[in-house]
Amino acid sequence: MRRIDSAVLHEQNEKEFAFLQTDFNALGEKLSRDGIDIEAITKAAEAFQIAVPSWGTGTGGTRFARFPGQGEPRNIFEKVEDCAVINELSGCTDSISPHFPWDKVDDFSELKQHADAYGLKWVSVNSNTFQDQPGQAVSYKYGSLSNTEKASRDLAIQHNLDCIRYGQQLGAKSLTVWVGDGSNHPGQQHFQRAFERYLASAEQIYKGLPADWEMHLEHKMFEPAFYSTVIQDWGSSILAAMHLGPKCKSLVDLGHHAPNTNIEMIVARLIQFKKLGGFHFNDSKYGDDDLDSGSLQPYQQFLIFNELVDAEHRKESEFNPAYMLDQSHNVTDPIESLVTSAIEVQRSYIKALLVNREALYGYQEANDAIMASGELKRAFNFDVAPILAMARYRKGAAINPLKTYRAANYRNAMAPVRPRDPKATGSGII
Repeated sequence: MRRIDSAVLHEQNEKEFAFLQTDFNALGEKLSRDGIDIEAITKAAEAFQIAVPSWGTGTGGTRFARFPGQGEPRNIFEKVEDCAVINELSGCTDSISPHFPWDKVDDFSELKQHADAYGLKWVSVNSNTFQDQPGQAVSYKYGSLSNTEKASRDLAIQHNLDCIRYGQQLGAKSLTVWVGDGSNHPGQQHFQRAFERYLASAEQIYKGLPADWEMHLEHKMFEPAFYSTVIQDWGSSILAAMHLGPKCKSLVDLGHHAPNTNIEMIVARLIQFKKLGGFHFNDSKYGDDDLDSGSLQPYQQFLIFNELVDAEHRKESEFNPAYMLDQSHNVTDPIESLVTSAIEVQRSYIKALLVNREALYGYQEANDAIMASGELKRAFNFDVAPILAMARYRKGAAINPLKTYRAANYRNAMAPVRPRDPKATGSGII
């Protein structure tokens, strides 16, 4: 079952294939001079997968406003359909990360069957204790897992345990926990006691993990707490993960750091201590902007993958990070942004595979800064677009995803069956 008409996909691919084959052959000859087998690299591109966030399929927004487009999904079943479109076009997004209670349904077996029909899997489930839900008995206004009120902490703990239960029914294997807990004024919160309450609450969630699950702790420097945040950086995250146990690891969101932070070095540290749980890929200019991945800082993204590929090369133990997009699309079609971003992350991975590891190690041991940096730049500057396009073609996806998507006219087709809710044009993110 497909959402993009296979005839449209075939027609668009036929227009592009001859040029692709020429470019692919030329790149293969160029890479062979460096002893690189383009077929091996293409197989790696075919195997690469990154999860799509269910919430990213709708238009995002800000505190000020949201401007939804036509034919956008109104529930998790329609989000699955859009995720299927993204995978049919990109060939590298075969899984969905849901967020609860936004994606809660009465019958999870029905939801799983719906995703199965499109060949999609479910990965890390995300909990939401950063906003109060309608009819909620107690509030998260002053925090959730670290709240001074036991009733609020208990509610947050139970919600995370419920998320695990929902995830089990979908076949997921990990829980991502992000809390907006913190303070907005000096003296408002006792730093140590707040962290102690967080750890005590997290212990209860950790005890509820199935044997084959992991718990990923997501840190964020600020927002909605602007003076202090309980899990504010990778230091607090890894301390909490080490305290909780081997099934708990840190999750890295690229927009959750202070400007100019050396994220690739943080990744290396987490790998070294077996605490890298995964990533939320996006890009940022000022803070947690959730911009399209690779749209602003593609070299930084490449350097992160340089560390990840290095860990693969060295066969680092307990290394199996989860890759997921986490973006907010305010002025673009979410499907176009997510397709483009998935391919940009895949591009960073493939470029990192082109680094001559042994040569780089030699330059590092010799303290040859120019040659070491040059080796990374050499790989980064390769145009690997033919490899990515050939990988998509061989998997039955689109050589030119955006052109195919627009030719399929998917949004206009969805508009009459997904009428927009007039109330959905109000302020705030989805």
